[in-house]
Amino acid sequence: MDKKKKRSITRGVILIVLLAAIAYTVYSSATKDKVEVLQVGDKAPDFELVDLYESGLKHRLSDYEGKGIFLNFWGTWCEPCKKEMPAMSNQYASYKDQGVEVLTVNIAQSEFEVKKFIESLDVHFPVAIDKTKSVMTAYNVDLLPATILINPEGEVEKIITGEMNEAQIASYMESIKPEQE
Repeated sequence: MDKKKKRSITRGVILIVLLAAIAYTVYSSATKDKVEVLQVGDKAPDFELVDLYESGLKHRLSDYEGKGIFLNFWGTWCEPCKKEMPAMSNQYASYKDQGVEVLTVNIAQSEFEVKKFIESLDVHFPVAIDKTKSVMTAYNVDLLPATILINPEGEVEKIITGEMNEAQIASYMESIKPEQE
């Protein structure tokens, strides 16, 4: 077989593989399940996650009905997450008696890593690990840190991506605080 014929066959095989890859990509993107994008005003998806420190304690969003929820997604590798956590802890100490709950959700890291990280920061708020990333998926989280503010009626009030400073955190917690009777 001469060189031209070999080259021609090789190009033909490469072309067929490329066309197959393109066809597969088009097919899979057209048929994959579409996840509804969470928006302000939507009912916050319920979930259940186990507390990192209190064995057997489960955090269900529905258990916090009537309270404002400051739902924060983070990872130990995320520097902005690390920077905002002490401020979240300070503000949680101020707002927890006013009907605002903080729940921080680590994205699929080991208990050892997460405990070591939290203890090094000396922060005090509920921590859970989303081992299967199902809560992260339900809330359409792709960038960290991400915070979802949920009002006492269980609706998404605001979606924040990126680092927050202490004044912003205080303002956000104030915005989801239940009205006192």
